Amino acid sequence: MNLCVAFRDRVSSRKEEGFSMLEILISLLILSIGLLGLASLQVVGLQNNHSAYLRSQATILSYEIVDSMRANRQAALEGAYNIDSYGDPPGGHSNQAVEMDLQDWWTNLRNALPDGQARVRVDGQGNVIVRVRWLDERRPEDVDGEQDWTAEDQRREFRYATQL
Repeated sequence: MNLCVAFRDRVSSRKEEGFSMLEILISLLILSIGLLGLASLQVVGLQNNHSAYLRSQATILSYEIVDSMRANRQAALEGAYNIDSYGDPPGGHSNQAVEMDLQDWWTNLRNALPDGQARVRVDGQGNVIVRVRWLDERRPEDVDGEQDWTAEDQRREFRYATQL
């Protein structure tokens, strides 16, 4: 009987030290979920940053074409800078300065924005409306998990109205 009492006393007098395997696994699970959340937050932040960059490019391009029109005001008032529909820029202007301005601007637009398109309208009083649109890579949120978005759902537009 002394042997049983001695064993019981030895077992009960042991202090628990360290972590059990279960505690370690639970800690790793919680840490993993936290790291996945941080990674997701980083991805969303990068997407929003890129979207803001594209909007800035659209703003700069809008100001650029208006500055070109202000430099060649008479041609702008006559409608030489008008681009009536999204798509390819108008060509064949008799005014070489207008033709060069539009071609340079259109090249910059296509290089700076994914699927960049624009419309420009100047009326006889010098009111200008510039619309620049592009495809944004961020997709709309989808509740059911199916991709039911189209390219038009991704299209963003910047509108700039001013006077010459």
